[in-house]
Amino acid sequence: MNILLAAINAKYIHSNLAVYSLRAYASRYMEETEIAEYTINQPVDEILMDIYTRKPDILCISCYLWNISYVRQLIREIPKALPDTKIWLGGPEVSYNAGELLEEYPGLAGIICGEGEETFLELMDYYHSVTEIPAEKEDTGCSRPMVPDLSEIRGITYRNSDGSIIETQPRPVLDLSTIPFVYENIEGFRNRIIYYESSRGCPFSCSYCLSSIDKCLRFRDLDLVKQELRFFIDHEVPQVKFVDRTFNCRHDHAMAVWNYIKEHDKGMTNFHFEIAADLLNEEETALIRSMRPGLIQLEIGIQSANRETISEIKRKMDLEKVERTVAQIRENRNVHQHLDLIAGLPYEDYDSFAKSFDRVHAMRPDQLQLGFLKVLKGSLMHEKTQEYALVYQDRPPYEVLSTKWLSYADVIRLKKIEEMVEVYYNSGQFRNTMEHAEKEFPGAFAMYSSLADYYDKNGLFKISHSRIARYEILLHFLEEHMGVRQNSPDDSGQRALDPGKDRRQSAAEASEDKMDEYAAWLTLDLYLRDNVKNRPAFLPANKVSPDEAAAFYKTEEEERRYLKEYAAYDRRQMRKMTHLERLFGRMLLFDYRERDPLSGDAKVYEIEERTVGNEFS
Repeated sequence: MNILLAAINAKYIHSNLAVYSLRAYASRYMEETEIAEYTINQPVDEILMDIYTRKPDILCISCYLWNISYVRQLIREIPKALPDTKIWLGGPEVSYNAGELLEEYPGLAGIICGEGEETFLELMDYYHSVTEIPAEKEDTGCSRPMVPDLSEIRGITYRNSDGSIIETQPRPVLDLSTIPFVYENIEGFRNRIIYYESSRGCPFSCSYCLSSIDKCLRFRDLDLVKQELRFFIDHEVPQVKFVDRTFNCRHDHAMAVWNYIKEHDKGMTNFHFEIAADLLNEEETALIRSMRPGLIQLEIGIQSANRETISEIKRKMDLEKVERTVAQIRENRNVHQHLDLIAGLPYEDYDSFAKSFDRVHAMRPDQLQLGFLKVLKGSLMHEKTQEYALVYQDRPPYEVLSTKWLSYADVIRLKKIEEMVEVYYNSGQFRNTMEHAEKEFPGAFAMYSSLADYYDKNGLFKISHSRIARYEILLHFLEEHMGVRQNSPDDSGQRALDPGKDRRQSAAEASEDKMDEYAAWLTLDLYLRDNVKNRPAFLPANKVSPDEAAAFYKTEEEERRYLKEYAAYDRRQMRKMTHLERLFGRMLLFDYRERDPLSGDAKVYEIEERTVGNEFS
């Protein structure tokens, strides 16, 4: 029998843990089971043709928010090309309306609802029990239990022989330790993100989340977890993302994992965890602060700072403790912290969201995710659509359009602000400039809102900008805000700035001085990331003369006072691979071989006659 497990991922670098877990658990059918991973960026016809050439007897497709529209297209066409193939779906996006999908798509055989490993195994047992097994496969030594009828398999909704739709009893939860390790063939995952789970279920009951439905929280055996983490570390996997919903909900489990990866760290692997920061105790925080920079990164869902909102969505959170904990971890600059907000929650209007944004932004996360409520089938939020006057899109990911508190016009404006946050905050490319610019506004939200208005007014949202153009636009925006330049940039945002002409139009010398400072911060931000050889015209002239640069690199070739890792390179090569810049009255050396493991910024040395090797920050 030919069994195909198909995963349609959002990007090539992603992998689908679910299909690998299904195949590993149904190990007695391993030789008959093939995995095919695609992406939503591929043409539907390309995937259809590939599935056809594989000619599966049974096709199982894993369904999520990001791929369900794509899957719907496929399951209309596959039965036409492969009329004898049994098509089964599974995953969170089809578990709560399985009957409706079977009514809508007559080519579907059934849907696996909820946790799938045991169900998939029994389903394969059933198909083998009702299918004639070729003689050459009979004597395999495999024990194949007889499953006489689909109705005996828990956790499925299927189409009966008479066309009726049958829903069986839910399946009890699985012991996680019984699932085999799925990454033994690690070479097959090269250049891809590895997803790993050490627990299932969630202790919280957030009304917008499907994870809150699975209240049976259970953990994989720690000895197994440690063996598997050692495997990742030894094979120098770049990143492992834990998919545990709240990784630190059990103190002993979190401490054991974090201690283990710290003790066995080889400096190559990064581990990602989704945590509740207010659950971290002093021991856990101290351990996190002691880790190698870049060993772990933390995703912390805050969602809102509005107490009424937090209460209504049934979320438990001590925001003051979150603030203290995030600050403690940030002090050591060794852990990337990613904080989340959700727009569109109950009792959160535009002004309230602005306050939530400012409070989370003040925690200075490495990334601030401004997301929008997704009204998921099966969630408590979905049940309260009328009470909250929730209007949301019918197409996945069922994103909010408006609520009793938030108009669609507000949502549109927040979308534009979200784009500004992505470009000018989360990219990390404008960090110093934005930190100083914030002082010119009532708060961070007001700054990003003003920047979004500037983009809107000048038609800049409709253009694909280069990174250099983004710097120029930011400088123009600040000039307009400071009253230095009265005219607007052309629509492309590409016009080179003539500082002398524009600044003569300004009567405020203080503003001109301030803009000189912002131009310096922009220059610093630009060269922290890239060794830009074609200097943008809108930046201040480089005050490091060719003679000064030549003298520095000649001395550095002889003495190696700063660029100790460049021993194999001569002065010309070093000059190409580094950059000298005079900023804030100091000469700075940007070393692009030495970068901050969190920000990716080049290491910077201050070059002074009496101060040698002093890092500039």
